[in-house]
Order: sequence, then structure tokens, then C-alpha cells
Amino acid sequence: MTVPTTGERIAPDLDAILADDREGALHPPRGALHDMWVVARRGLVHMRRQPEQLSDATIQPIMFVLLFAYVFGGAIDVPGGGDYREFLMGGIFAQTLVFTAFGVAMSLANDRKNQVVDRFRSLPINIGSVLGGHAIANLIKGLLPILLMSIVGFLVGWRIRGSLLDAVLAYALMVAFAFAMVWIGVLLGSFVPTPEGVMGVGFVALFPITFIASTFVPVASMPGVLRTVAEWNPITTLADASRQLFGNPNTPIQPDDPWSISNPGTYTALWVIGIIVVCFPIAVRAYKHSLEA
Repeated sequence: MTVPTTGERIAPDLDAILADDREGALHPPRGALHDMWVVARRGLVHMRRQPEQLSDATIQPIMFVLLFAYVFGGAIDVPGGGDYREFLMGGIFAQTLVFTAFGVAMSLANDRKNQVVDRFRSLPINIGSVLGGHAIANLIKGLLPILLMSIVGFLVGWRIRGSLLDAVLAYALMVAFAFAMVWIGVLLGSFVPTPEGVMGVGFVALFPITFIASTFVPVASMPGVLRTVAEWNPITTLADASRQLFGNPNTPIQPDDPWSISNPGTYTALWVIGIIVVCFPIAVRAYKHSLEA
């Protein structure tokens, strides 16, 4: 994970973005969508000017693909047969999308650390638009590794063997999951006020669950309780659903498998809906409360 070094650069960037809207700041607000796009554009400008922020979305997933494909892959068998590199890609996609939460949480924490939120409050802008802007910018950031990993995966031997419609559904499910993780990131960034705190809490809360899943190995290889957790972990079902839709090797479904394993796509979609419905109102309220504290 990369901790963005902002401090001296955020405020000038904000001035540059808002300079285009200086007249708008002196007149009645143009609407929530306009405000949201201004904040989102600011986040995209930061990514362009500070490309090191994208290392967790670019270099890290590529390293995981290369490490597991060429270092560990030879020692791992896929139940039912098939190439491990094709089995691996569904898990790498799922793991990387979970880390989308870090980006938005770090953005919010940096804004508070550098007192940029005070600038926002001095402007005729809705706080909900600030969160929406962060969500859009980080969703776009979250889509970048999907594209990069698809290219790197193709280079190491991954292929889409299902139909075009199934492939589109797989990518759509991943985008929806990334959007859900953005709101977990908003929630995290609302409760944890510093970038250092976000890294600590986020690493402890999110990193382990990406491994207690079928990310890199079949869940059947896990003992007792860990296997049960992995079977109901949405990261497992996202990885499995992606493998099914891409036509890649996956652990064969057994009659005694839980419903989550038998219906990975539906189970993952329910998690996406549940996360957004639960996290969105709590995150907005928590963020407003953090600004008033």
C-alpha cells in the first residue's frame, strides 16, 4: 500500500480546480452533480500529478500475478484440473478490488489532515457531493488495475474461454464490487482521521480476508473453521463467479457445498447491494459528524 504524500500539493491543486468555478462560488450553487464532478476531477488530477499514488493499483497486482504464476503456482494443484494461472486470475481480480477501499479512505483522511475540508465547508458545496466525488474518482482508479491485470494475465497465459456475454457479466460484477468497496472506504475514512490510522486499521481488517478465500488456493485445502469462513467470504464467491463466467478452471461444485459456493454470482451481487445499502447512509452520517467534531 502507498501512503500519498500530499501536504503542500493538495491545496494548490484544489485552487487550480476551483479556479475554473470561481464565478460559480460567487453565485448560487450549480447543483450536486456539478459539485460532485468538481471534486472527482480534483481527485483525478491528483492521480495524474502524483502517479506514485497508483502503485497499489498498478505495480502491486502485477507483482502478485507474476509471483503466484511463476513462483508459487507450480506447487498448487487445481481440483478438477486446469491451468493454475487461469485459476489465479479470478482471485487476483477479487483481491485487488478489495483494496479499492484504501484509496478513498486515504483521500478522505488526507483531506482532513491537510484541512482541505475546511476549504470545502467555506464553499457553497454539499458535503454529500464531496463524498460522491471521492467515490467517482476512486472507482475510476479501481478500474485501472482490472485493465492492467487483464493485459498482464493474457501475457502469462490467462484466456477468456467463455462467451462474450459472460465475459461482460464478469467485468460488470467486478465493477459493481469495486463500487461497493468504495463505500466501505468512505466509512473507514470517516471513522479514522489520519492516513496512518487508515493504513493500520485497513490492513488489519481487509488484508487477512483476501487470503481466507479461494483467492490463491481452493477452499477445500483449508481446515475446519477457516474453510467455513472462506466458503461464505464474498471474495471467494467473486473469484469463483469470475472463473465461471470467464470459462476458467475452478473447484468443481459438490452436492454438500453451501449455497454461497453453488451460486457465487448471485451471492456476490447480494453482498454488493447489502454493502451499498448499509454503508452509504452510515458513511454520510459519520463523515458529517466527523466534520462537526
